[in-house]
Amino acid sequence: GILFDLDGTLIDSAPDITAATNELIAKEGLAPLPLAAVRGMIGKGVTNLVARAYEASGLPLSPEALGEAVARMMPVYERHLTRLTVVLPGALEIVRALSAARVRLAIVSNKPHAFTCEIARHYGFAEHLAAVRGADDGIAKKPAPDMLLVAAAQMGLKPGRCLMVGDSVSDVQAARAAGMAVIIVEGGYTSTSASALGADAVASSLSALPAAIEQIKEAG
Repeated sequence: GILFDLDGTLIDSAPDITAATNELIAKEGLAPLPLAAVRGMIGKGVTNLVARAYEASGLPLSPEALGEAVARMMPVYERHLTRLTVVLPGALEIVRALSAARVRLAIVSNKPHAFTCEIARHYGFAEHLAAVRGADDGIAKKPAPDMLLVAAAQMGLKPGRCLMVGDSVSDVQAARAAGMAVIIVEGGYTSTSASALGADAVASSLSALPAAIEQIKEAG
């Protein structure tokens, strides 16, 4: 089985997330944040995104105010799921090919679960997936292993039979904690070099994923 991260791995959602973030902070009279700044805030869930956006705007929030801002963000975010987001090159092709080869596939994202499911459906991934796991209350987000373990169980596989494919240190840490091998795809939402994240292999693109998988097999 192969578990894919979503943002920065299968899709480029940074433009949509930037639009949603700027719509939120505009209500406070704050100036819009550039795409590059918001891109660096993606990957650890909505609460982290909102907190960092307000901090970058010079208005750090108390825990109570942060909770209120996150609640305001959710309907804004929901309106910005599929307006500007694009599928990354090779993403659908590799998912289709792996599905045709009878590899069980899942998406595991720190994005809210309902939003993750909607994006998977909208962009044509859902029909090829055995499981979709987004962030929900009661389950720890990556870098904790919980979401990966739930997805593996939904696929009917032991964690050791699964591979995580992502773009960030959270993906690597979650995979390690879950007892899964992990491949990092270059070009994602991380300021750290892909080769420095500690994955079992690095793929230069999604089209290079089969070669990275073979590299892990040979090393094992």
